[in-house]
Amino acid sequence: MSQGDSTAEAINPPQHQDQQPGLETQMHPKPDFMPKFAGNGRLEGKVAIITGGDSGIGRACAVLFAREGAEVALVYLNETEDAKITAEAVRAEGKDPLLIRGDIGEPVFCDNVVGKVIEEFGRLDVLINNAAEQHPQDEITDISPHQLQRTFQTNIYGYFYMTQAAVPFLRAGATIVNTTSVTAYRGSATLLDYSATKGAIVAFTRALSANLVDKGIRVNAVAPGPIWTPLIPATFDAEKVASFGADKPMKRPGQPNEVATCHLFLACDESSYLTGQVLHPNGGEIVGG
Repeated sequence: MSQGDSTAEAINPPQHQDQQPGLETQMHPKPDFMPKFAGNGRLEGKVAIITGGDSGIGRACAVLFAREGAEVALVYLNETEDAKITAEAVRAEGKDPLLIRGDIGEPVFCDNVVGKVIEEFGRLDVLINNAAEQHPQDEITDISPHQLQRTFQTNIYGYFYMTQAAVPFLRAGATIVNTTSVTAYRGSATLLDYSATKGAIVAFTRALSANLVDKGIRVNAVAPGPIWTPLIPATFDAEKVASFGADKPMKRPGQPNEVATCHLFLACDESSYLTGQVLHPNGGEIVGG
Protein backbone atom coordinates (compact mmCIF):
# COMPACT_ATOMS: atom_id res chain seq x y z
CA MET A 1 0.00 0.00 0.00
CA SER A 2 1.42 3.29 -0.96
CA GLN A 3 0.81 6.96 -0.39
CA GLY A 4 -1.56 8.83 -2.67
CA ASP A 5 -0.56 11.88 -4.67
CA SER A 6 -2.40 14.97 -3.41
CA THR A 7 -2.05 16.66 -6.82
CA ALA A 8 -3.75 13.83 -8.70
CA GLU A 9 -7.39 13.72 -9.71
CA ALA A 10 -9.84 13.05 -6.88
CA ILE A 11 -11.43 9.61 -7.24
CA ASN A 12 -12.81 9.00 -3.74
CA PRO A 13 -14.65 11.25 -1.27
CA PRO A 14 -12.21 12.95 1.11
CA GLN A 15 -12.14 11.08 4.43
CA HIS A 16 -9.90 10.39 7.39
CA GLN A 17 -9.94 8.09 10.42
CA ASP A 18 -8.10 8.84 13.64
CA GLN A 19 -7.27 5.26 14.62
CA GLN A 20 -5.08 2.48 13.30
CA PRO A 21 -5.48 0.11 11.58
CA GLY A 22 -8.81 1.66 10.56
CA LEU A 23 -12.41 0.52 10.23
CA GLU A 24 -14.01 -0.66 7.02
CA THR A 25 -17.44 0.21 8.41
CA GLN A 26 -16.49 3.90 8.27
CA MET A 27 -15.21 3.92 4.67
CA HIS A 28 -17.13 5.30 1.70
CA PRO A 29 -17.28 3.84 -0.78
CA LYS A 30 -16.82 0.42 0.81
CA PRO A 31 -13.94 -1.69 -0.53
CA ASP A 32 -14.91 -4.48 -2.92
CA PHE A 33 -14.04 -7.74 -1.18
CA MET A 34 -16.40 -10.27 -2.75
CA PRO A 35 -14.86 -12.88 -5.05
CA LYS A 36 -15.48 -12.34 -8.75
CA PHE A 37 -15.67 -16.01 -9.71
CA ALA A 38 -17.29 -19.24 -8.57
CA GLY A 39 -15.22 -21.48 -6.35
CA ASN A 40 -13.43 -24.53 -7.70
CA GLY A 41 -12.39 -26.39 -4.55
CA ARG A 42 -8.81 -25.12 -4.65
CA LEU A 43 -8.55 -25.22 -0.84
CA GLU A 44 -11.01 -28.00 -0.12
CA GLY A 45 -10.23 -29.66 3.21
CA LYS A 46 -7.61 -27.05 4.12
CA VAL A 47 -7.44 -24.82 7.20
CA ALA A 48 -6.11 -21.26 6.97
CA ILE A 49 -5.11 -18.60 9.49
CA ILE A 50 -5.44 -15.04 8.20
CA THR A 51 -4.01 -12.21 10.28
CA GLY A 52 -5.63 -8.83 9.76
CA GLY A 53 -8.59 -10.94 8.70
CA ASP A 54 -11.28 -8.50 9.78
CA SER A 55 -11.13 -6.13 6.80
CA GLY A 56 -9.33 -5.07 3.63
CA ILE A 57 -7.15 -7.68 1.97
CA GLY A 58 -7.63 -10.03 4.92
CA ARG A 59 -11.41 -9.94 4.56
CA ALA A 60 -11.18 -10.57 0.82
CA CYS A 61 -8.86 -13.53 1.45
CA ALA A 62 -11.19 -14.96 4.10
CA VAL A 63 -14.26 -14.92 1.87
CA LEU A 64 -12.37 -16.18 -1.18
CA PHE A 65 -10.70 -18.98 0.76
CA ALA A 66 -14.05 -20.05 2.22
CA ARG A 67 -15.56 -20.10 -1.28
CA GLU A 68 -12.67 -22.35 -2.33
CA GLY A 69 -13.44 -24.80 0.49
CA ALA A 70 -11.15 -23.74 3.34
CA GLU A 71 -11.94 -23.41 7.02
CA VAL A 72 -10.66 -20.01 8.14
CA ALA A 73 -9.50 -18.44 11.39
CA LEU A 74 -9.69 -14.65 11.38
CA VAL A 75 -7.12 -12.92 13.60
CA TYR A 76 -7.71 -9.24 14.30
CA LEU A 77 -6.55 -6.56 16.74
CA ASN A 78 -9.67 -4.73 17.98
CA GLU A 79 -11.98 -4.14 14.99
CA THR A 80 -14.82 -6.28 16.35
CA GLU A 81 -17.59 -4.88 14.14
CA ASP A 82 -15.54 -5.36 10.98
CA ALA A 83 -14.68 -8.90 12.08
CA LYS A 84 -18.36 -9.72 12.58
CA ILE A 85 -19.17 -8.52 9.07
CA THR A 86 -16.36 -10.64 7.64
CA ALA A 87 -17.59 -13.64 9.61
CA GLU A 88 -21.08 -13.18 8.15
CA ALA A 89 -19.64 -13.09 4.63
CA VAL A 90 -17.65 -16.26 5.33
CA ARG A 91 -20.75 -18.00 6.67
CA ALA A 92 -22.57 -17.04 3.46
CA GLU A 93 -19.95 -19.17 1.70
CA GLY A 94 -20.88 -22.16 3.87
CA LYS A 95 -18.08 -21.98 6.44
CA ASP A 96 -18.14 -21.08 10.13
CA PRO A 97 -15.02 -19.03 10.86
CA LEU A 98 -13.04 -18.92 14.07
CA LEU A 99 -12.57 -15.32 15.27
CA ILE A 100 -9.58 -14.58 17.48
CA ARG A 101 -8.91 -11.10 18.85
CA GLY A 102 -5.46 -9.97 19.99
CA ASP A 103 -2.04 -8.56 19.17
CA ILE A 104 0.19 -10.63 16.88
CA GLY A 105 3.13 -8.61 18.20
CA GLU A 106 2.94 -10.80 21.32
CA PRO A 107 4.42 -14.30 20.88
CA VAL A 108 2.19 -15.88 23.55
CA PHE A 109 -0.88 -14.67 21.66
CA CYS A 110 0.41 -16.22 18.43
CA ASP A 111 0.94 -19.54 20.21
CA ASN A 112 -2.63 -19.31 21.49
CA VAL A 113 -3.98 -18.61 18.00
CA VAL A 114 -2.42 -21.75 16.58
CA GLY A 115 -3.49 -23.78 19.59
CA LYS A 116 -7.11 -22.69 19.17
CA VAL A 117 -7.03 -23.49 15.45
CA ILE A 118 -5.66 -26.98 16.05
CA GLU A 119 -8.24 -27.56 18.78
CA GLU A 120 -11.09 -26.35 16.55
CA PHE A 121 -10.11 -27.82 13.18
CA GLY A 122 -7.45 -30.44 13.95
CA ARG A 123 -4.94 -29.21 11.39
CA LEU A 124 -3.28 -26.17 9.80
CA ASP A 125 -2.41 -25.89 6.11
CA VAL A 126 -2.15 -22.20 5.19
CA LEU A 127 -0.79 -19.19 7.07
CA ILE A 128 -1.54 -15.76 5.62
CA ASN A 129 0.62 -13.16 7.41
CA ASN A 130 -1.21 -9.97 6.50
CA ALA A 131 -1.73 -7.64 9.48
CA ALA A 132 0.02 -4.26 9.23
CA GLU A 133 0.14 -0.68 10.44
CA GLN A 134 1.76 2.46 9.05
CA HIS A 135 2.30 5.98 10.38
CA PRO A 136 3.57 8.67 7.97
CA GLN A 137 6.18 11.18 9.12
CA ASP A 138 7.83 13.87 7.00
CA GLU A 139 11.20 13.60 8.76
CA ILE A 140 13.05 10.58 10.09
CA THR A 141 13.64 12.55 13.30
CA ASP A 142 9.85 12.64 13.80
CA ILE A 143 9.64 8.86 14.15
CA SER A 144 9.49 8.17 17.86
CA PRO A 145 11.01 5.05 19.45
CA HIS A 146 7.47 3.96 20.30
CA GLN A 147 6.29 4.30 16.68
CA LEU A 148 9.34 2.46 15.38
CA GLN A 149 8.89 -0.35 17.86
CA ARG A 150 5.15 -0.61 17.23
CA THR A 151 5.49 -0.70 13.44
CA PHE A 152 8.16 -3.40 13.56
CA GLN A 153 6.29 -5.33 16.24
CA THR A 154 3.19 -5.67 14.06
CA ASN A 155 4.66 -5.78 10.57
CA ILE A 156 7.62 -8.11 10.96
CA TYR A 157 7.85 -9.43 14.55
CA GLY A 158 4.25 -10.59 14.24
CA TYR A 159 5.10 -12.47 11.05
CA PHE A 160 7.97 -14.22 12.82
CA TYR A 161 5.87 -15.05 15.88
CA MET A 162 2.94 -16.42 13.88
CA THR A 163 5.28 -18.47 11.71
CA GLN A 164 7.16 -19.84 14.70
CA ALA A 165 3.87 -20.91 16.25
CA ALA A 166 2.53 -22.42 13.02
CA VAL A 167 5.51 -24.31 11.59
CA PRO A 168 5.45 -27.23 14.05
CA PHE A 169 1.93 -28.03 12.81
CA LEU A 170 2.50 -27.57 9.07
CA ARG A 171 2.94 -30.66 6.96
CA ALA A 172 4.36 -31.19 3.48
CA GLY A 173 2.15 -29.31 1.02
CA ALA A 174 1.41 -26.48 3.43
CA THR A 175 1.93 -22.87 2.40
CA ILE A 176 2.80 -19.52 3.95
CA VAL A 177 1.94 -16.27 2.16
CA ASN A 178 3.28 -12.96 3.47
CA THR A 179 1.82 -9.57 2.55
CA THR A 180 4.64 -7.13 1.80
CA SER A 181 4.26 -3.91 -0.24
CA VAL A 182 5.41 -2.01 -3.30
CA THR A 183 7.25 0.22 -0.81
CA ALA A 184 9.68 -2.64 -0.18
CA TYR A 185 10.98 -2.08 -3.73
CA ARG A 186 10.77 1.66 -4.29
CA GLY A 187 10.50 3.02 -0.76
CA SER A 188 8.29 5.83 0.47
CA ALA A 189 9.61 9.22 1.57
CA THR A 190 7.07 9.51 4.38
CA LEU A 191 6.74 5.84 5.36
CA LEU A 192 10.33 5.11 6.34
CA ASP A 193 9.71 2.59 9.11
CA TYR A 194 6.82 0.94 7.25
CA SER A 195 8.93 0.57 4.10
CA ALA A 196 11.74 -0.93 6.16
CA THR A 197 9.42 -3.58 7.61
CA LYS A 198 8.06 -4.41 4.18
CA GLY A 199 11.58 -4.84 2.83
CA ALA A 200 12.28 -7.12 5.78
CA ILE A 201 9.24 -9.20 4.82
CA VAL A 202 10.65 -9.77 1.34
CA ALA A 203 13.95 -10.95 2.82
CA PHE A 204 12.10 -13.04 5.41
CA THR A 205 10.04 -14.69 2.65
CA ARG A 206 13.10 -15.61 0.63
CA ALA A 207 15.07 -16.89 3.62
CA LEU A 208 12.13 -18.81 5.08
CA SER A 209 11.40 -20.43 1.73
CA ALA A 210 14.93 -21.83 1.68
CA ASN A 211 14.63 -22.92 5.30
CA LEU A 212 11.38 -24.85 4.78
CA VAL A 213 11.70 -26.19 1.24
CA ASP A 214 13.05 -29.57 2.37
CA LYS A 215 9.95 -29.99 4.54
CA GLY A 216 7.73 -29.49 1.51
CA ILE A 217 6.40 -26.15 2.80
CA ARG A 218 6.26 -23.31 0.27
CA VAL A 219 6.67 -19.65 1.26
CA ASN A 220 5.78 -16.74 -1.03
CA ALA A 221 4.61 -13.14 -0.79
CA VAL A 222 2.31 -10.55 -2.34
CA ALA A 223 3.43 -6.91 -2.72
CA PRO A 224 0.31 -4.76 -3.22
CA GLY A 225 0.43 -1.24 -4.54
CA PRO A 226 -2.28 1.30 -3.60
CA ILE A 227 -5.22 -0.79 -2.37
CA TRP A 228 -8.47 0.66 -1.03
CA THR A 229 -8.44 -0.64 2.55
CA PRO A 230 -9.13 0.88 6.00
CA LEU A 231 -5.42 1.45 6.46
CA ILE A 232 -5.57 4.26 3.88
CA PRO A 233 -8.00 6.71 5.55
CA ALA A 234 -6.42 5.73 8.88
CA THR A 235 -3.00 6.80 7.54
CA PHE A 236 -3.37 9.83 5.28
CA ASP A 237 -5.19 13.14 5.39
CA ALA A 238 -8.49 13.58 3.58
CA GLU A 239 -6.92 15.28 0.56
CA LYS A 240 -4.46 12.46 -0.10
CA VAL A 241 -7.14 9.84 0.45
CA ALA A 242 -9.33 11.53 -2.18
CA SER A 243 -6.68 11.04 -4.87
CA PHE A 244 -5.23 7.78 -3.55
CA GLY A 245 -4.06 5.58 -6.44
CA ALA A 246 -4.80 8.13 -9.19
CA ASP A 247 -1.09 8.57 -9.97
CA LYS A 248 -0.62 4.91 -10.97
CA PRO A 249 -0.74 3.66 -14.57
CA MET A 250 -4.28 2.31 -14.07
CA LYS A 251 -5.33 5.68 -12.58
CA ARG A 252 -7.11 4.14 -9.59
CA PRO A 253 -6.52 2.20 -6.40
CA GLY A 254 -6.91 -1.55 -6.48
CA GLN A 255 -9.65 -3.37 -4.59
CA PRO A 256 -9.03 -6.07 -1.97
CA ASN A 257 -10.60 -8.74 -4.19
CA GLU A 258 -7.99 -7.91 -6.85
CA VAL A 259 -5.24 -8.83 -4.39
CA ALA A 260 -6.76 -11.83 -2.61
CA THR A 261 -6.59 -13.84 -5.83
CA CYS A 262 -2.79 -13.59 -5.61
CA HIS A 263 -2.87 -14.97 -2.06
CA LEU A 264 -5.15 -17.78 -3.21
CA PHE A 265 -2.88 -18.71 -6.11
CA LEU A 266 0.15 -18.87 -3.82
CA ALA A 267 -1.76 -20.76 -1.13
CA CYS A 268 -3.08 -23.52 -3.37
CA ASP A 269 -1.50 -26.25 -5.49
CA GLU A 270 -1.78 -24.22 -8.70
CA SER A 271 1.50 -22.53 -7.64
CA SER A 272 3.21 -25.81 -6.72
CA TYR A 273 6.52 -24.84 -8.42
CA LEU A 274 6.75 -21.41 -6.76
CA THR A 275 8.55 -20.68 -3.51
CA GLY A 276 10.48 -17.62 -2.38
CA GLN A 277 8.65 -15.47 -4.94
CA VAL A 278 6.63 -12.23 -4.83
CA LEU A 279 3.55 -11.26 -6.87
CA HIS A 280 2.90 -7.58 -7.65
CA PRO A 281 -0.76 -6.43 -7.88
CA ASN A 282 0.07 -2.72 -8.04
CA GLY A 283 -1.84 -1.15 -10.94
CA GLY A 284 1.04 -1.27 -13.41
CA GLU A 285 4.00 0.13 -11.49
CA ILE A 286 7.20 -1.66 -12.61
CA VAL A 287 9.42 -2.51 -9.64
CA GLY A 288 12.25 -4.87 -8.78
CA GLY A 289 14.08 -4.66 -12.10
